[in-house]
Amino acid sequence: MLAVVCAAVVAAPVGGLQLANGGGAAQVASPLLDEPTRGDLAGDEGYLRQVRDAWQRRLKQDGEQLRGEPHIVWAGRTPAGPAAYVAHRTVHNPVASSEGDRVIAMAAFVEPTADGPRVTTREQVTDAGTDGISQAALLGPQRDVLVVLDVGQPVEFSPELRYLPDGRVSRSFQRVAFRDGAAVLAVPPQRTKISVALSRTPVSRDNMVHISNDGPILFPEGKERPRPPQLRHTLPGAEKVWTGDPSAKKVGAPAEALADYIDSAGVHTSDGSPLLWVYGATPDGRLLLVETIQYDDDPARVIALLAPRYLAFKAVASTFADWRSPLPVRLRLPDNQGVLVAAEGAALSYRIGKGQWQEAGRNAALLPADATDVRVTDAGGTVTTVPVTS
Repeated sequence: MLAVVCAAVVAAPVGGLQLANGGGAAQVASPLLDEPTRGDLAGDEGYLRQVRDAWQRRLKQDGEQLRGEPHIVWAGRTPAGPAAYVAHRTVHNPVASSEGDRVIAMAAFVEPTADGPRVTTREQVTDAGTDGISQAALLGPQRDVLVVLDVGQPVEFSPELRYLPDGRVSRSFQRVAFRDGAAVLAVPPQRTKISVALSRTPVSRDNMVHISNDGPILFPEGKERPRPPQLRHTLPGAEKVWTGDPSAKKVGAPAEALADYIDSAGVHTSDGSPLLWVYGATPDGRLLLVETIQYDDDPARVIALLAPRYLAFKAVASTFADWRSPLPVRLRLPDNQGVLVAAEGAALSYRIGKGQWQEAGRNAALLPADATDVRVTDAGGTVTTVPVTS
């Protein structure tokens, strides 16, 4: 469930930084490149000179040539120190997308460091507009200051991701109040993961406002996160209602069915915890799909979805998985359709009250709704009896 870190260019903005292509080479008339610097350090020539010097050093380091002088779009004070945003026209205007959008400039935030201003990740600006560029940056050693550039569009901000008891996502958004070209927000420390979220209105994945320097937080030292094991199991009898083995096709739930469990405007990685899919059929003949969502180092959430044959899936139950437990998943389905249990590599059996133990197969099983206990025998032969709770 890793959300894409690199921004993709989408629709042109309604207002704010308007970009125009005058035929031939892209001609730009916009606050991004032509209007006076904004921010409370716009008149501080000493700081602006430092920013330009840092930008030029970065160009020399990258061996890149751009046209004319860099334009400081915004420069201002923050609790982490002075910061800025710079845009610089390109010499050439290469095509940047299949839609024919052309690169017209490079842009980046400039953050404060002990050694002076430092240019963060630079990005291409195209004549399609500003939606595709990262419009925010995290500053300070704790990454607890968030600067959001004002590009003339309403932006919603959420400081933290929470989960409801059943695992659904809970976020509280508020309108960002811009002042003189930007907003400076105090946020919880973002050193190991990104809990904040930014979006243009309405809040959605397509309207997400990207944070330019989230990459080093999500991937420290440029290292990839551990790849989570993907566990897929098809329960006995499922092929009849699924018309074949869905695990072989790697069937997943549609995003709209999981909307309450997806962080639509956040960016996340995985800690390598397993991702589980279980395919089955309920006693009343509906398709059963169990899917896992896991963000950063947060607990994995297991969601059960049901669908009458040929109709859409609907999430009906959810819980948190505990992969350290002998029985990591216990999830009761509605309408007395059973209890879904899962323990990778283990043999499973169940009983009702004080009755005889009944074999239930390996890895995952859908137990009768009145099952009271599960016996888990792991790969090493250790046996654990786990009560089935409501």
